[in-house]
Amino acid sequence: MSNDAEQHKMDAEASVKRNPHPNFKQVEGSREDWPERDWTYAKTRNPDWKFGQGATDSGERLTKDHVEIDPYEEGSTINIISEHFLEAANATSINAPYGVSEWALSGLTPAPCTTVKTSRVKESIFSIEGKLMETKEFESRGTPGKKTGVLAIIEGTRFWVREDAINEDKNQIDPAVLKPMSRLGGITYGRTTEGIEIPRPEWAKVSQSEEVKVLVKPKAEGQ
Repeated sequence: MSNDAEQHKMDAEASVKRNPHPNFKQVEGSREDWPERDWTYAKTRNPDWKFGQGATDSGERLTKDHVEIDPYEEGSTINIISEHFLEAANATSINAPYGVSEWALSGLTPAPCTTVKTSRVKESIFSIEGKLMETKEFESRGTPGKKTGVLAIIEGTRFWVREDAINEDKNQIDPAVLKPMSRLGGITYGRTTEGIEIPRPEWAKVSQSEEVKVLVKPKAEGQ
């Protein structure tokens, strides 16, 4: 990639305006200091969840509508897991025989899509309709000939966000409403209950300060 192309890419990133706060330092100053917390394990919201039970919010979130966003065919959907249906989402990982419906086993609710035939999860606060672009299989280093992983590249063709979770400009999702769950290793999931904002520095502004000027050096070969 040429220097001009690389610079154009960096300038385009700066134009995105990811920081929603006119005075970030004032907002940051009003927040609590960095809290030191130990890693802990907790129960799920409903340790007694049963197959077919669905979300653990008694259907409350099914009463809220979703906003459809067009970012510009037969495909897939990506549904972000939130706290209220973790148990049901985990149930879909069962190694049931081909042809057995995971919808029935999980109790989750299928909702129609616009650009793909597959259904999205209505309980999901944020869902993506996607078109498969390509896949790349990876072969085991230890067992030649055995496929141990597949990378799928999917183009998002529609976004669905619950109306109470998205801002007026339809470009930011409220994490306090989304309450996303992350998949860690083994059988472990993680909760996202806290966030830290750090604005991305802009070279045109930062490079003018004396403290940065003395740090500017050309890259060494191979860096």
